[in-house]
Amino acid sequence: MEVRIEDYALIGDTRSAALVGRDGSIDWLCLPRFDSPACFAKLLGDASNGFWRLAPAGHETATRRAYVDDTLILETVWETATGTVKVIDFMPPRHTNPDLVRIVEGVSGTVDMSVEISIRFDYGRIVPWSRLIDGHLHAVGGPDSIWIHAPVPLRGDGHRHSGTFTIAAGERRAFVFAWQPSHLPKPDHMDPSDQLSKTRMFWEEWVSHCQATGPWRGAVVRSLITLKALTYSPTGGIVAAPTTSLPEHIGGVRNWDYRYCWLRDAAMTLDALSRAGYVGEAGAWLDWLLRAVAGRPEDLQVTYGVAGERRLPEQTLDWLSGYEGSRPVRIGNDAVSQLQLDVYGQALGCIYRARKHGMPPPDSYAWSTVRKLMDFIERSWDQPDEGLWEIRGRRRHFVHSKVMVWAAADHVVRAVEEFGRTGPVERWRAFRQRIHAEVCDKGFDAERGTFTQSYGSRELDAALLLIPIVGFLPPEDPRVVGTVDAIQRELTTDGLLLRYPTSEHNDIDGLPGTEGAFLAGSFWLAEALALLGRKDEATELFERLLGLTNDVGLLAEEYDPVRERQLGNFPQAFTHVHLIHTAQALS
Repeated sequence: MEVRIEDYALIGDTRSAALVGRDGSIDWLCLPRFDSPACFAKLLGDASNGFWRLAPAGHETATRRAYVDDTLILETVWETATGTVKVIDFMPPRHTNPDLVRIVEGVSGTVDMSVEISIRFDYGRIVPWSRLIDGHLHAVGGPDSIWIHAPVPLRGDGHRHSGTFTIAAGERRAFVFAWQPSHLPKPDHMDPSDQLSKTRMFWEEWVSHCQATGPWRGAVVRSLITLKALTYSPTGGIVAAPTTSLPEHIGGVRNWDYRYCWLRDAAMTLDALSRAGYVGEAGAWLDWLLRAVAGRPEDLQVTYGVAGERRLPEQTLDWLSGYEGSRPVRIGNDAVSQLQLDVYGQALGCIYRARKHGMPPPDSYAWSTVRKLMDFIERSWDQPDEGLWEIRGRRRHFVHSKVMVWAAADHVVRAVEEFGRTGPVERWRAFRQRIHAEVCDKGFDAERGTFTQSYGSRELDAALLLIPIVGFLPPEDPRVVGTVDAIQRELTTDGLLLRYPTSEHNDIDGLPGTEGAFLAGSFWLAEALALLGRKDEATELFERLLGLTNDVGLLAEEYDPVRERQLGNFPQAFTHVHLIHTAQALS
């Protein structure tokens, strides 16, 4: 059965995350970290690459599912001819090696259940040795081991384990799946019901600090929970998504690994969290940032591992067939070697705004890092770069990159003016003005009345919508109005926004094929329309975008309006960040 990207729900423990399908199958799980090799990789291959299905026998799709209130506890309900059953899935945030718990609860009548587990380490490549020890199923492969406590006998057959049982109304049976380094003994016993209660308390306590208000608070809170779930709590790093290689075009090659910490994405995520009152996460991310970028400013990368690792070599996993045949399947990301000038503006802007929203003042070491980054920006701002979209074609002078360099200068000037920081503020003011003048001169097409993707080009770019959002020009400026109108005319497909033109005749990104509508860009458009005073139009677009969320409120990176399905890695932090920002702008 085809499982669409939007058919999955997310559970996680702020260290890793799993995707649970509407069919009751967990098809993706990396342990012990987001960027570790997967032990369930059916998402990117087939059943031979690992999965764990728990569902009524003979039933393919659940009747309904939902998160328990404002938590990351998933309840999936099946209504059958003989009764109704609920499966409760969650990962306890216990600050130990990760666990996954599945509790089967009889609601009415009786239901015949089946369970099938196929564990495969190293992204579906390694078939582990399995045996029963003290009633637990123990699977070992290299450095990894899994311990499974099952309330029913599991039979081994063809490197899988399966079982059947009947659940009656009022009964509960719990499965516990625990990862442990293979050289260590069996982990301590865990009480599933107690952990369910503690997991609920964890999320409810976290959400209780949320300061979000307005008519779309429910969607905003779900997005904030999703962003928190993508935080790697031991270090404060934030991943862009918990998945790799979900395609931007079904059957295409635009398949990337997003299980790392992009400075840009993480900065925007922290911006959204700090605006909603979560300054603790902002402080933890700042600490992560200072550790990750320690060294020469010119060695700063656009992305790092969750603990700040710098080597993320890109590889292809040829034994995986890819999601719906979309190959190659990639791990690692060669973007680490790219120059993307906009990340400096995002990082420095995030530090400034977190301070505005109540984060304690950064210490002198943090400010000295900011100054060193500014020194590098002043030396390097006039270089062409790969830009926001991490193009794999030739470098260009992207207008958005220059605008974000302006934003970096703007924020350090404001830090001096508003917070009493020290630095060559007159030089920074002159630098800010110089960039502004050049962008308005070289990045604006006066004939068409619009900014363009890069100096001297005619192509447009969704990122140009950030010009009024970051304050480079006021929304009422005719150049902003003209840019918004041109983007609406030339970059929308069925009312949703493309990142930039893609076709066989366009070599902007150096990649073949096309892609779906970029959801974060569509939120940018709604926010820009709101800033221009076109609130009704903005609200209509925003509510249409909310209608694209799946049944549990999640969004991927892109959307195919023709096939009416989500595309790209899922759920995507970047998308949920701009859902939050747009809701705030409209409220």
